[in-house]
Amino acid sequence: MPRPSLKENVVAAALGQFHRRGYNGSGVKDITDAAGLPKGSFYNYFASKEEMAVEALRRYGAGRELGRLKDPSLPPLARLRAHFVFLAEDIERVGVECGCMFGNFATEIAGLNPVLREAVADGFGRWVEAVTETLREAVAAGELDADRDVDLIARTLVRGWEGSVLHAKVTGELRPEEFFAGVFDPLLGTRTTS
Repeated sequence: MPRPSLKENVVAAALGQFHRRGYNGSGVKDITDAAGLPKGSFYNYFASKEEMAVEALRRYGAGRELGRLKDPSLPPLARLRAHFVFLAEDIERVGVECGCMFGNFATEIAGLNPVLREAVADGFGRWVEAVTETLREAVAAGELDADRDVDLIARTLVRGWEGSVLHAKVTGELRPEEFFAGVFDPLLGTRTTS
């Protein structure tokens, strides 16, 4: 198995630092220290902290495993439920206090930095697009009525999830069952299974 490149070490360290400490709380030295590299080596791979943050946001989005929403072995709404279950498990794994990196950047820096705002908007956009496509498949499969506004439902699901994660950062407790009972199931006309 090949060794990861030094650039990959920097990216992984940056993603971890940004997710745990935010953009302003993470310096280049913090990132290179976490990667086990001298500070100057950072600039061999990235022109700026901002450029690194854009890459970290892209990698974070890839880690949301949106490809699972295309898994043909499950019906569309089951895939969608499994997606949010995965996100809940991932939040619990990394720590509720870390929240969602997209949400963190949206509240911390997006209003101040157009480049990072665009990167966050792109991450949310890709996510909403993947959820929308899954909902379109649910309509085609007869799981949702054809007159449902799948674009609106997708945006509402993503926003509802982000609100749940933000609340969890404050309370220290993620309650995915409340998201399913209060947002997911009412919007989709489904019922939470035990």
